[in-house]
Amino acid sequence: MEADALAVPGAGNSGTPAGAPLGNEPVGDLGLAGDHAAIWSYDFESETLSWLPGLENLLGGAGLTEAEIESRLADLVAPLTSGTRTSPPWREFELEQSFRNPADELRWVRLRARTIGDENGSSGMLGIATDVTDVRENRQALEDLTDRYRLLVELSPDAVCVHEAGVVTYVNRAAVTALGASSTAELIGRPIMDLVADESLPALLDRIASLHRQGASTEPADAVMLRLDGTKYLVQSISVRTTWEGRPAFQVIMRDISAQKAAEATLRYQAALISHVSDAIIATSGDGVVTSWNPAAENVYGWTADEAIGGTVSDLVGAALDPEAVLRKGGVMQTTHRHRDGSTLAIRVSAAEMNDGFVLVCADETARRRAEQHYSTVVASLDEGVVVIGPGGLIESANPAACRIIGVGHDNLIGVPCVTLELYDEQGRIPPARMPSVVTRRTRVAQNGLVLRLRRHDGDDVWISLTARLLTPEDPSADSVVTSFTDITERRAIGERLAHEATHDPLTELANRTLVLDSLAEALSGAGRAELTTVLFIDLDKFKVINDSLGHSVGDKVLRIAGERLRRGIGENDLVGRLGGDEFVVVTAEITEPEEIKALAEHLREALTEPITVNGRQLHIDASIGIVTAANDDTRTAEDLLRDADVAMYQAKTLGRARYEFFDVELRERMQRRLRMEQDLRDALQNGELWTAYQPVVDIGSGQMVAVEALLRWKHPEHGTISPAEFIPLAEESDLINLIGKHVLRTTTREIAKRRERLDVDLNLKVNLSARQLDDPHLVAEVQDALKTTGLPPHALTLEVTESALMRDQAAAAEVLMSLRDLGVSLAIDDFGTGYSSLAQLQRLPLDTLKIDRTFVTGIAESRDAAAIVKSIIAMAHAVDLIVVAEGVEDEEQLAVLRELRCDQAQGFHLGRPVPSDELFGAAE
Repeated sequence: MEADALAVPGAGNSGTPAGAPLGNEPVGDLGLAGDHAAIWSYDFESETLSWLPGLENLLGGAGLTEAEIESRLADLVAPLTSGTRTSPPWREFELEQSFRNPADELRWVRLRARTIGDENGSSGMLGIATDVTDVRENRQALEDLTDRYRLLVELSPDAVCVHEAGVVTYVNRAAVTALGASSTAELIGRPIMDLVADESLPALLDRIASLHRQGASTEPADAVMLRLDGTKYLVQSISVRTTWEGRPAFQVIMRDISAQKAAEATLRYQAALISHVSDAIIATSGDGVVTSWNPAAENVYGWTADEAIGGTVSDLVGAALDPEAVLRKGGVMQTTHRHRDGSTLAIRVSAAEMNDGFVLVCADETARRRAEQHYSTVVASLDEGVVVIGPGGLIESANPAACRIIGVGHDNLIGVPCVTLELYDEQGRIPPARMPSVVTRRTRVAQNGLVLRLRRHDGDDVWISLTARLLTPEDPSADSVVTSFTDITERRAIGERLAHEATHDPLTELANRTLVLDSLAEALSGAGRAELTTVLFIDLDKFKVINDSLGHSVGDKVLRIAGERLRRGIGENDLVGRLGGDEFVVVTAEITEPEEIKALAEHLREALTEPITVNGRQLHIDASIGIVTAANDDTRTAEDLLRDADVAMYQAKTLGRARYEFFDVELRERMQRRLRMEQDLRDALQNGELWTAYQPVVDIGSGQMVAVEALLRWKHPEHGTISPAEFIPLAEESDLINLIGKHVLRTTTREIAKRRERLDVDLNLKVNLSARQLDDPHLVAEVQDALKTTGLPPHALTLEVTESALMRDQAAAAEVLMSLRDLGVSLAIDDFGTGYSSLAQLQRLPLDTLKIDRTFVTGIAESRDAAAIVKSIIAMAHAVDLIVVAEGVEDEEQLAVLRELRCDQAQGFHLGRPVPSDELFGAAE
């Protein structure tokens, strides 16, 4: 038997239908579709229906006949049997149909069927009928419930929002309105976090994270939401865990509580206001019994609220208080009350009527009235003038200080128009509207710290600092002005004097550096800048000698006279200033031609060179002048011009003083190089760039090297070898010579001490001393320390001093040389013949050696005069037992002449160039 075979039963309702039995397999498959089902079949060929027992119960009860069952079944399955004949086998169909049972009850049946047959086509249908009336009713009830819920949610005044995975999937109308959207489309799909303010996000996330099961909800909590326009509003929200289309989601119900919170805040504010206001607020019944008594009332009257409530208001305030009487007088009245302790209170009472009584506001003005009395007393005792000017411009009140400063009696001042007072500004002009109080009244803006000149009635002028303010600025209709002013006449005079002292030299009363720079800067930056601005930097020559020899008092008189001569020598619009010491500067924009500038410089020099008589002495000075000019397109600053003029003045000094020099760029570059070289020289000592070369000194008779002269050399890291002729004067001028001299002395004595010991020779070291080193009080101690530290015998060291240095201050030089001689060292006079020393002077100095300058040795072989001079020097030196050394020996002829003239020693390139010690002593070894 085939599994899908079907026997068509005869008409009947009992037992198994006639024909072949139904196969279990197709029936079982269909049976999976429902419970309490009845099986039926339909044969396409015979167009007959068959069914199994149970169908009658599904269709209406056991009382139905087979014909009734077949008729009803045919009606129900007709849509299936009529349209499925051509369907292939095993095609499934489903249909729900309604019918009324014999009891006229509406019932629903679900019909599920499958076509059956073989490869030749379908032969019939096999189906199951299931009663789904209860399911349909439940589903309808659910749909009705859902629809009611939807309407409730959609029409809810509270905003409702559903979000899934952090994205909004539903919002009701209230949410659209609350969030400031025009439609749901503006909100659906947005991240829920975009609608929550930052300050509420953490708490919201924590609440959502706490919902672990379906239907779980949070407690109501406040949250701040964001509308689409960015504004914030406060809600009370509840989150519920739910599902959305079968997926986990969260439903949020939000109630806008902004208005509620505002109302609560208003109530709290009003309560706080009543509790914290400084005025006593008292509520009474119609017959005057107190029903409310705020904390301020406790403070004002001394009665606690517990004591006051229920009492009579007049008894509590210590005076008759009839609210109706206050209302009849306009609602406000001034009166006197008493404190619980009996003290008097000045009270301003305001009354308002309530439904069941009155509210009284009692402002304690005791302190204010006392302050007004004190204020009147204080104002009367002020040194500052205080005047109140009424709306009409008339003086309404004035304190005694105002009367004293203005110079008018009180009675003569009251009622006087304020504009009658004569006021002028610092330029002597009448101020706008004649009186600052008028400006203040018109503009309602205070006038502060105005400095004005007041013409008193007696004709005298006083300077005042005046301030004008509205008397009651908080009242927009008030026009009274209070004007206060202080007499600053004396202070202004002191200020002017201090300002003058700050910008002028106290000795000469000329402009000081500050004023010179300010004036020069103004001249360079003004819109009407002159075609040419000229600066003359003037330094007095020979002034130091006068100041040091005759004293500072004489020097000050000379400076004052020089300043006055410079002042008289310039034009009316020119400026002369003293920068300090003996340095002056003149700034002029009146001359433009170079010849005129030169004539001015010569004119000023001539004025300065005229004899100056001080204390019966005739003194003479001169000047070195540096000149710099700046055209109107010159970008240099005032500081730059002053610096460049100083550079030009220094050049004039260098070229011999008593002259003027114009500045040029090359001059600045030379000065800048000098400054750079000075700094580099400071660094050179620390960086090991300085080294010592040694030049042999030879005994002319034996030809043996008896000494070496230490000569300092500098190898600059950028510029290479720097000539001693450049850096030695620089060291002397910058006070580096003492440090360098100490370094040379220490290194050379150590080197020669080592060579003497290794070579076992009695070799003498010659080291040069500058004039600055002779002035160093530590020189002797440093020489002694160098000898002791290095082990060089004192007699092996010769210190050479130039003739000009010895002649500068012979007494001081002799004292230093004597101290050095006491150490056991030898002393030599260097470059002899270039100064003005004599044999008598040489006798007074403790010298051992005399060195003839190379200028005399150069022509000794060709010139009889040069030879005669050298012969005289040698004879003079031998006469006082000095060893004579000739410098600059360049050839054998010169050496021969020196030998003939009985010169003791010689040095020069012919006998040996200055070389490093290793090279010199290595060759000697």
